[in-house]
Amino acid sequence: MKLSEIKDLLNADVIVGEEMLNSVEVDTAFASDLLSDVLAYAKERALFITGLTNPQVIRTVEVLDLIGVVFVRGKVPQMDTVELAKRKNIPLLRTKCIMFETCGRLYGAGIKASIEKVD
Repeated sequence: MKLSEIKDLLNADVIVGEEMLNSVEVDTAFASDLLSDVLAYAKERALFITGLTNPQVIRTVEVLDLIGVVFVRGKVPQMDTVELAKRKNIPLLRTKCIMFETCGRLYGAGIKASIEKVD
């Protein structure tokens, strides 16, 4: 599914990366407000869904080679976060949906969970 389709599905606003919406393909997603869980369990090339808005989100995306971020609950990322995402070419979207609804809509549209095996 293209990132542009996810934008429409979530009624999301594009913060950064409008030009990437039709070229970024999304197959999996990982949702968390704990960066330690993302680092421990998310697989590369996933879409990151979070309510965190600090620059560490972008650093985590970069380290794991994730494909973008959807901020939930209408959260507006910090300016430092937006600037870093611009420099790193990481698309950022924002939806008013809560995390549960965001995940449900994506799952219903065929996006799979991105998770390493949990013991």
